[in-house]
Amino acid sequence: MAQNVPVRCPACRREQVYAPPVYPCSCGAPVVAPVRRGAPAEPVTHRTWLDDWVTVRCGACGRRDRWPRPELGCACGTVLRIPVEGDPAPSHDASPDSAVAGGATWPGPAHPPTPSGPDPAATRPGPAHIPLPPTAPAPRPAFQPVAIRTARDAVTAVALYLRWLGYRDVRRADQRPSSGIGLAARGVVAQVEPSVRPATLRDVECLWLTGMTESAVCVYFSLAGYDEDARTRADELDVPLFVLDLAGVPQPVNNPADELIAAGA
Repeated sequence: MAQNVPVRCPACRREQVYAPPVYPCSCGAPVVAPVRRGAPAEPVTHRTWLDDWVTVRCGACGRRDRWPRPELGCACGTVLRIPVEGDPAPSHDASPDSAVAGGATWPGPAHPPTPSGPDPAATRPGPAHIPLPPTAPAPRPAFQPVAIRTARDAVTAVALYLRWLGYRDVRRADQRPSSGIGLAARGVVAQVEPSVRPATLRDVECLWLTGMTESAVCVYFSLAGYDEDARTRADELDVPLFVLDLAGVPQPVNNPADELIAAGA
């Protein structure tokens, strides 16, 4: 469905072929951003949350959803933004607090939802609180997921999950990965792949290198799973892998993921 288009880097004049990623609409049909053939690519010099997303209409059901704006990393180091048909050029003066999740740097509530209603423990007889041993970690409440219908939902689900694991101040990563969406917090870098393409060995290795550079734990979340060699390499590098189900609950794929759930941040 996706057609390759030639893209010329305005910085080094190198020409290369770009294939826009395919994303799954909630109706099940594949969705591809209609890139403008022949339109010049624009170097990314400034980022805002609004500029990183583009509205695309599903050709099967007509639904309009927000998906990651097409970008291409040139070998010279320049990140190129690929123009899309019917979408206005990004506004570089857009502020992070303009109509996006109340000023949050990722689309979702400032804090994960918590169950409502009275605490059953408060109505039971006995001591109000029994302290845990000093070496025992505090138990986490049950994770409250959000259903995944769009790429933005997938990013929200992962951001909430990282907060549930104990990582605070989750935000968009300063450096955008070669594919998918990057998130970061103190001590962790995460990559979210919301497309229908399974994550590859190169994706895992690039994330691991980013984690090494940032001296942080690296975690991968994919909607379509992983190639076999990517899973093998992740086990060798101790990279936790998770698969996102449509209910918004990340499912651990390997032992490092199980260990991260048990230990938390």
